[in-house]
Amino acid sequence: MFKKFAALAAAAALSLGVMTGCGASGTTADSTGYSAENPLVLTLAHGLSETHTVHIAMTQFADEVAEKTDGRIQVKIFPNGQLGSENLEQLQAGVIAMTKVSAPGLATYNDAFNTFGLPYIFNDTDDFYHVMDSQEMQDFFLSTGDDGFVTLTYYTSGARSFYTKDRAIRTPADLKGLKIRVQDMKSQTDMMSYLGGIPVAMSYGDVYTSLQTGIIDGTENNETALTTGKHGEVCKVYSVDQHAMIPDVLIMSEKVWETISPEDQEIILEAAHDSTDAHKVMWDTAVEEAVKEAQETMGVEFVYDVDKEAFREATQPMIEAYGEQYPGVKTLLDTIDAARGEE
Repeated sequence: MFKKFAALAAAAALSLGVMTGCGASGTTADSTGYSAENPLVLTLAHGLSETHTVHIAMTQFADEVAEKTDGRIQVKIFPNGQLGSENLEQLQAGVIAMTKVSAPGLATYNDAFNTFGLPYIFNDTDDFYHVMDSQEMQDFFLSTGDDGFVTLTYYTSGARSFYTKDRAIRTPADLKGLKIRVQDMKSQTDMMSYLGGIPVAMSYGDVYTSLQTGIIDGTENNETALTTGKHGEVCKVYSVDQHAMIPDVLIMSEKVWETISPEDQEIILEAAHDSTDAHKVMWDTAVEEAVKEAQETMGVEFVYDVDKEAFREATQPMIEAYGEQYPGVKTLLDTIDAARGEE
C-alpha cells in the first residue's frame, strides 16, 4: 500500500511539474522548450503486466516519442496497476497523463463510447481495422476534449466468442437457459438477454473457478483466454461467432494535451499509430499460438460453422435501441458507416 501511495505521489509530482513548467494559468505552452536534460515527462499508468502485448506496444510508443523528440518528451510507464487501473478521474485532473482503458469504459463521460460494446457493429477483423484506422475515427478520437481526454490510438483485443464445457453455440437458440459470464457493462448484459442466455457479470479472475463449480455454464472472450486464463482446461468447445470486437484505447488527459505544441502532438500521434500497427502483428501471433496450444494440449474443439446472421438478426433491435437511447451512439454508428464507405 505504501509503495502504491509513493508511486502515485511521484506521478502527481511529475504531472504537476508538467503543468507548472509549461505556462501560467493553464495557457498553452510550447513543449519544444524542453530538452533531453530537462524533459517533459508524461506518466502512462495501466493495469497490465509487462508481458502483455499492449504493454509491449506502449513501450514501443514511449521509445519512439523519446527518439523523435531527441529526448525532450519522455513517457514513463507504470504497469501492473502501480497507480491504479484505468483511473479516469486522475487522468481528467491531469494527475496522470495517459492510461489504457477498454473503450466502453469511457461511456460514462461520452455516451458514444457505448458503441464499442455493441455486438456485430464490425463485419470481420479486416472491417474492424479499416474503420478504426480511418480518418473519420481519428477525428472522433480527438473530438472529446470537453470530456477531459483525447484518444491517441486503439489496440485490438480480438474478437469475442462463446465457449462452454461441452456444448457448441451455433445459433442463439443454443444459449437459451445457459448462464454465461459477461463483462460488467450494460451492453454485454443486454446482449445476452437479447440472445436468450442468462448474463452473469463477474470479474475475469473469478471465471475459472466459476466454470469449474458450475456457477456459470460458459463465458465469452477471445482465444487467448483459453490459454492465459487456463479456461481451456475446463471449457472444451469454442464457438467462433465473433459477436464483439471491443478495442482498448490509449487516452491522454486534455489538460496535458493542451500543454504540448502542435508539432509534438503530431509526433505523439504518429508514435501511437505505429504502436498500434506493431500490436496487430503481435496480437495475430498470440491468437495463432493460443489456438494451437488449446487444440493440441487442452483438447479444445473450435467450431466454425456458426450462423452469424442469426446472431446479427437477434441483436439488431438492441443496436437500434441504443441508437435511440444514446445520441452519441447513433452519431458514431453513422461515422462507422461513412468510414466503411471509403472501401
